[in-house]
Amino acid sequence: MMSEEAGQMLVVYDEPSEQQSLSLDTSSTEESPDETRLSLESNNDVIPYIGQRFATHDAAYDFYCEFARRCGFSIRRHRTEGKDGVGKGLTRRYFVCHRAGNTPVKTSNESKPQRNRKSSRCGCQAYMRISKTTELGTTEWRVTGFANHHNHELLEPNQVRFLPAYRTISDMDKSRILMFAKTGISVQQMMRLMELEKCVEPGYLPFTEKDVRNLLQSFRKLDPEDESIDLLRMCRNIKEKDPNFKFEYTLDSNNKLENIAWSYASSIQSYEIFGDAVVFDTTHRLAAFDMPLGIWVGVNNYGMPCFFGCAFTRGKFKVIIMGIEGFMNGKAPQTILTDQNMCLKEATAMEMPTTKHALCIWMIVAKFPSWFNAVLGERYNDWKAEFHRLYNLESIEDFELGWRDMVNSFGLHNNRHITNLYALRTLWALPYLRSHFFAGMTAAGHSKSINAFIQRFLSAQTRLAHFVEQVAVAIDFKDQAADQQTMQQNLQNVCLKTGAPMESHAATVLTPYAFSKLQEQLVLAAHYASFQVEDGFLVRHHTKLEGGRKVYWVPREGIISCSCHQFEFSGILCRHAFRVLSTGNCFQIPERYLPFRWRRISTSPAKLLHNSPNVHRERMQLLQNMVSTL
Repeated sequence: MMSEEAGQMLVVYDEPSEQQSLSLDTSSTEESPDETRLSLESNNDVIPYIGQRFATHDAAYDFYCEFARRCGFSIRRHRTEGKDGVGKGLTRRYFVCHRAGNTPVKTSNESKPQRNRKSSRCGCQAYMRISKTTELGTTEWRVTGFANHHNHELLEPNQVRFLPAYRTISDMDKSRILMFAKTGISVQQMMRLMELEKCVEPGYLPFTEKDVRNLLQSFRKLDPEDESIDLLRMCRNIKEKDPNFKFEYTLDSNNKLENIAWSYASSIQSYEIFGDAVVFDTTHRLAAFDMPLGIWVGVNNYGMPCFFGCAFTRGKFKVIIMGIEGFMNGKAPQTILTDQNMCLKEATAMEMPTTKHALCIWMIVAKFPSWFNAVLGERYNDWKAEFHRLYNLESIEDFELGWRDMVNSFGLHNNRHITNLYALRTLWALPYLRSHFFAGMTAAGHSKSINAFIQRFLSAQTRLAHFVEQVAVAIDFKDQAADQQTMQQNLQNVCLKTGAPMESHAATVLTPYAFSKLQEQLVLAAHYASFQVEDGFLVRHHTKLEGGRKVYWVPREGIISCSCHQFEFSGILCRHAFRVLSTGNCFQIPERYLPFRWRRISTSPAKLLHNSPNVHRERMQLLQNMVSTL
């Protein structure tokens, strides 16, 4: 009887003393080898028969298990007679079909909800009984009862492998799975790699994705207090190997871990140069630990994300901020971007009073589906695209006009989230929020690369104590990838689009990433006209007769500023400033407007700069500029 149903998942229990309701008729099958063997169509080497002998009861179980697998069912241990170490010891064992017996009735408990799981038991009578005999001083086990009549359909060979009894993960496979987990690859990727290694077709491993996830979950079901102790021990071990590794932690009144923050030597060196703008992401939570995870990240001079620090906290952000700031020799960022967390905002204002605080737009955009999906339905994607277009407009006036049209067309007049988003964009346009915000990390490209970087070590599903090492591995991998991209960028020929001396000067100083941003502004400057007024210059697009930006320029001191605050926002001069510099016959960009964070320095020189006396920095930068020019 072969089933046509596709591999239904059947529950197997291995409880030797339960289900006494199963009726096993010992008289009808006791010592009747001829009758039993005649009812079977195969030889005695593959089918159990009365009188068959085994050295141990485990050997008998393995034999019956293999027989059941070929037939299309699985078995479990049922009843035993006797007990090891008492009297004659264990004298008889019963092995039954996995569908033997009936579903046990569970007592209801209102305080503890019960899982409503379906049972596969249907009272099947198939079984094999073995008894212990001793002849001439030799103990062995003989088959004294066997029945192979099932009241249910048996599974096809390609379906029986899905039964839990046959889904096993060997010790060697467990080691490889844990090794894969440390690297942060997904369970699907693990399965595919092991299929290739074992040369089996997809889906034909002796275990499933669910089994792998359960294995990884079992390693996380540990005492949180023990996990905390292991985490601290791991940090101390790393500190012994690398004195430049830094970590700080606090304990609560019960002497349990309350907060912990750490940073690596390379991260501290990167912060020295690229720590002017920082994203503090607290939106992630590690499954292995019931504490929010805070991650400090930024953007380097080649436009790639760089890691600054990591922390677990129970909500005391003040302690975490103090710890991270202590790692960085008391240097606070000029701008910090966070989620809409009032506690974090208050802690930042208290511990970093000179730091500009702003909300990170991509953290807010991540909440859009829960805010607007149900309201807008199929129009959600159109609305999201329109929002991004409006948010990136340079003029707040254009934004306000487009915002009113968008709200009317999508019917979102009374939506409270729309009101909050409008206030956010209005505040964002204010100069005091845009000032001192280098790197322009609101760009979609930066948000995707930073999130991908974070997810790399979040997906590493092992013990919490290993998490510190996993982050270090992810950082090292990212640094190597960044060095490769840096080399590729530097090897590319720089294409000059305007031929202006300012452009060729910037190309020798800035990284290709920063130069491309500056080049965009320099090209657009040709579309603007400048008019000298009493206190500076008025610059506006050649197609407009009114409005414009105010530019103030002091040639003798090499100071130029614009009311658009583009330089304060991104560290790159704006098109309006370039138009005034070009009109004033300026052939080189003043040094102060070629920020150190955008100059051609790789990771290794950055570390050297961090450890070198200040008197050597200018000389080193001059030599680097000369090499770039050559």
